[in-house]
Amino acid sequence: MFNGNRGRDERPAMPPAPPPQQNNPAKRGMFSVLGPDVIVTGNIAATADLHIDGRVEGDVNCGSLAQGAESQIFGSVTAESARLAGAIEGAVRVRQLTIERSAKIIGDVEYENITIENGGHIDGRLKHMSAVQAAPPVAAPAPGPRAVEPTPLHVAASNEHAA
Repeated sequence: MFNGNRGRDERPAMPPAPPPQQNNPAKRGMFSVLGPDVIVTGNIAATADLHIDGRVEGDVNCGSLAQGAESQIFGSVTAESARLAGAIEGAVRVRQLTIERSAKIIGDVEYENITIENGGHIDGRLKHMSAVQAAPPVAAPAPGPRAVEPTPLHVAASNEHAA
C-alpha cells in the first residue's frame, strides 16, 4: 500500500515562489507588528511599515511607523512617515509626521511636514528639516559677528597676560 507509490508524487504542482524584488518591500504592502504584550530591548530596523503597540527600549528606524496610544519608545525614532500616539523619550526625525492627541514626546523633533492634534504633547525643540539642512551655509558667516562678542574675553586674557 505505501510502497506502491514510490517515485510518483501525487501532490499538485505548486508554482515557483516569486523572485525577491529589489524594490523597497514597504511599497508592496508588507508590515510588521509589535503587539501590546511585546517588550523589545535593543534597536529595531525595518524596511517595511512598522506598527508598535508594545514597549521598545532602543532606537527605531523604519520606512513608516504607526505607534499605538499605549505604546512606549525609549530611544530615537527615524522614519519617512510616522503617526505617533504613545509616549516617546528620545529624538524624533520624521519627514511626514502626525502627532495624535494622546502622544507625549520628550525630546527634539525634526520634521519636514508636521500635524499636531489638539492635546498632543511635545517637550523639546521643533526643527524644520529644510532649515536644519540650510544651517551649515548660514553658520559659516556667523562666526564673524560672533568673534566681536568674545572680544571682552580677549581683553580679559590680554590684561591677564600683561599682568
